[in-house]
Amino acid sequence: MPFTDLTTKELLKLEATYCSYGDTVHYLKDPIIFNRCEGSWMFDEEERPFLDMQMWYSAVNFGYRNREIEEAHHRQMTRLPQVASQYLHREKILLSTTIAQETEKRFGEKGRVHYNVGGAQAIEDSIKLVRNFKHGKSLMFAFMGGYHGRTLAATEITSSFRYRKRYGQFANRATFIPFPYCYRCFYEKERPSCDYYCIKEFARLFETEYYGAIDKKDNEVEYAAFFAEPIQATGGYIVPPPEYFSRLEQVLRKYNILLVDDEIQMGFYRTGKLWAMEHFGVKPDVVAFAKSLTNGLNPLSGLWAREELIAPEVFPPGSTHSTFSSNPLGTAAGLAAMEYMKKHRLEELVPEKGAYLLGRLKELQKKYPVIGDVDGLGLAIRVELTKPDRFTPDRELTDAIFQEGMKGNIKVEGQEYGLVLDVGGYYKNAFTLAPALTIAYEEMDLFLKLFEALIKRCAA
Repeated sequence: MPFTDLTTKELLKLEATYCSYGDTVHYLKDPIIFNRCEGSWMFDEEERPFLDMQMWYSAVNFGYRNREIEEAHHRQMTRLPQVASQYLHREKILLSTTIAQETEKRFGEKGRVHYNVGGAQAIEDSIKLVRNFKHGKSLMFAFMGGYHGRTLAATEITSSFRYRKRYGQFANRATFIPFPYCYRCFYEKERPSCDYYCIKEFARLFETEYYGAIDKKDNEVEYAAFFAEPIQATGGYIVPPPEYFSRLEQVLRKYNILLVDDEIQMGFYRTGKLWAMEHFGVKPDVVAFAKSLTNGLNPLSGLWAREELIAPEVFPPGSTHSTFSSNPLGTAAGLAAMEYMKKHRLEELVPEKGAYLLGRLKELQKKYPVIGDVDGLGLAIRVELTKPDRFTPDRELTDAIFQEGMKGNIKVEGQEYGLVLDVGGYYKNAFTLAPALTIAYEEMDLFLKLFEALIKRCAA
């Protein structure tokens, strides 16, 4: 029988026999085979509609099958679809120029753009850049709850031990600092009376050489950089209090520690700004980006760095390499995506949509005590599920809602739908909502009906 004629059941049998289980497909008890997508929707082999509220972990910020970006990708396919990465093409130059100029507007620093093919690889290149600039210093700070990828080096600055445990230590594991997760404060303090106690605790590391970070004779610090997500992604879309990063930056600058801003999930207007770090008034030394740069059409990632770190005499040709970095299909899609963001005024529209969805979710929170916390910035929104005490994490309820949403049988006004959600958070009890930035208000209203139906079904 030709492969094109196989039924869903037959395909799943082949998958169970020949596909690795090492990725994340099997978080779902009954994997689904999707057949097509459009806008905020995916459709399975039976044409059941699934409203997607996580959009491939923010890789498709501008909606599935975005015509403007697809057309640019297709034009490139007919003209120059491939070229070795050691040669130039105009789309690479124009995309680099656009990102560098837009970043300079926001942070007031000249810099350059360097490419790779995935978020973890952009982090790896950032580590190389930092270690090169810091003359081989290899120790880093990072946040508890932070996620920077699953390549060997990236797992060393990702706080979860489970990503490292099978493979042993690769380099130097980061020193992990508590993220300002105010709903569940590591120090059991409360806002605003804490007066940023967490920053004061971090600053104490540099008071004496006996805390293991500094030589007080010349104030040289052993750490090269602090890798930070401005809003924790896998950690549960946690938004820090407003002055946190500006106070952290003061400590880092005092001790000559670089700040690497991981924008892989939050970049490209997920929060209503090109870079989420803009909300907090600080200037990173390096910005790592990926995912929605091409709206998921072609793997492409990269980093922007200040000129001092990335000038050719400091970071010369061959410092890193990937066969498919700066590929022409990706750079053409990326250039079209940057044009799309500007043309469609996402800096204005995303905060408006985010405020609407967040407000409606807070109304839902009042009705259901199992919704312990709702927060967000732009269209990066968290819904943390708890026991009725509004604090004790309820992982079981969260997983039940996730699994039920993927059955495709939630009935609203006579139509059956599925709901695609993503689970994150320190206790795996938070839904991290990352809808398409193009989502319609009617689709947000439908999501709220679907989500409430699932709460009723599963909480009961």
